[in-house]
Amino acid sequence: MPTVLRIGAFRFYFYSHEPNEPPHVHVDRGEATIKTWLASLDVAKSRGFRAHEIGGIVAMVDEHRSRFLEAWHEHFG
Repeated sequence: MPTVLRIGAFRFYFYSHEPNEPPHVHVDRGEATIKTWLASLDVAKSRGFRAHEIGGIVAMVDEHRSRFLEAWHEHFG
């Protein structure tokens, strides 16, 4: 599972066994995790983050979206 970026306690990564899904990124902080689609920035699933934290996480994903997409396409071809 390649880690693409770390910001503070947040780790942004994707799983190598998910090539058939649209581009997305997983974000963890401790035991909390969220999965965000990169095209729409919709949250696919979230566990452990409070509702008020999710908007900030999605904003970080948006800010680095081109980097995540580049890493996704580089890894999965």
